[in-house]
Amino acid sequence: MLVDTIGIALDLGHHFDALGVVWLVGGSVASSLLGEPRATDDVDLVADLRLQHIEPFCARLGDTYYVDQDVVRWAVKTRRTFNVIHFESTIKVDIYCSTNDPLSRMQLDRRLFIPIEGERIPVYSAEDIILRKLLWFEQGERVSDRQWRDLLGVVRVRRGQLDLDYLREHAQDLGLGELLAKLHEAAEAV
Repeated sequence: MLVDTIGIALDLGHHFDALGVVWLVGGSVASSLLGEPRATDDVDLVADLRLQHIEPFCARLGDTYYVDQDVVRWAVKTRRTFNVIHFESTIKVDIYCSTNDPLSRMQLDRRLFIPIEGERIPVYSAEDIILRKLLWFEQGERVSDRQWRDLLGVVRVRRGQLDLDYLREHAQDLGLGELLAKLHEAAEAV
């Protein structure tokens, strides 16, 4: 196994797959795969972990990852986030327990599979990584240059391929319609 962010994501994905857990890569790794690449020190995964997965998942990580089973249980019950740390590389992985709202369920169904390192890695669709990063940008009070650059990179690289109706509809539902319009203006200016 390669000990880098993609290798770690693939390794954890194999554990999810073995348990029948639907998962995908989000965050900066996904925006780098779909947009303009940049270095990142951690990995964000979204997984539809349920109570019956907790013990076998933690057991599968064995001596390769640090994981706190009590925190995993809390995160699964509350549909929140927990992290695991790969011992050898110290790469941290934030695992977001997918929520049950219709958009989150749809985003898991819309995931893309990108061929990489002889495998296929599931990631948010370009539209969904844009929506997620717009939310993070908005929640961070619009001060993260890194998030904004990631957003611009995805829009520029995927220009002409984006489902603009889907983007506009869900951005409007999330209260992000104006921010999405600003993003498109900024992407066109360069």
